[in-house]
Amino acid sequence: MSEGSESTVAPLKDASTVVLVRDGEQGIEVFLQHRVKQMAFAGGMTVFPGGGVDPRDGGADITWRGPGIDWWATQFDTDNEVAQKLVCAAVRETYEECGVLLVGTVDGSTLDVGALAPQRALLEDRTLSLAEFLANNGLALRADYLVPLAHWITPKNEKRRYDTHFFLAALPAGQVADDRTTEVEEAYWRSAAGALDDWAAGTCFLLPPTWTQLKEIARYETVADLLAVQRIIEPIEPAVPSDGNFAGLAFENSTEYFATMSAQNKDGLKF
Repeated sequence: MSEGSESTVAPLKDASTVVLVRDGEQGIEVFLQHRVKQMAFAGGMTVFPGGGVDPRDGGADITWRGPGIDWWATQFDTDNEVAQKLVCAAVRETYEECGVLLVGTVDGSTLDVGALAPQRALLEDRTLSLAEFLANNGLALRADYLVPLAHWITPKNEKRRYDTHFFLAALPAGQVADDRTTEVEEAYWRSAAGALDDWAAGTCFLLPPTWTQLKEIARYETVADLLAVQRIIEPIEPAVPSDGNFAGLAFENSTEYFATMSAQNKDGLKF
């Protein structure tokens, strides 16, 4: 666990994480990525796609379908500018990290994901803003493809801290999630229950927010049931123990989480 004190708390950076789901034979499946160990944050961990916001998105003129900015700002208890950046980050990061586009055409024609593929790298290196990408290709952001799920804040004793809003999104029909990003070693679909079993067996490491979202998803039988739930989104920031030990972080169900970690002898891994 990294060291820190109240006087040296790292600033928070807004970020979005998208839990991409689909129905499977063993229950709801989630798209997971095993991050390369060299990543500065969550290196070697199994995570959902996501990343930081782009400041350009806050005031951008974007063709929008589905719940408006006011609605998202209310759900996440923030202002309209931040809400728009969070939703845009969810759409952009999902495309960058796994090639899934949560958009539609403005004119109602069929979305040709393959034809847009060369522009994916331009979004990733920020040559293109999301607004430019959408406008240049006659696309509308589909906010109705997204559902608010959770809000987690990195503990105060971490060197890199994120104010992360989690979204749910069903895999759009006809699209395929891939592993074409340098940030991950592998990517795969796994039932939520199966991913929790992997964690218990010690074959992957889940950070508390990832573990918590998997537990929530595993409660439901179908994607439709999962997406239909109206959740009250409240921020969760694990409390840091006086000794700064990772195993002492406090959050809902943390006793269960750390009991499993202890059983698998995972002590020493960093949040």
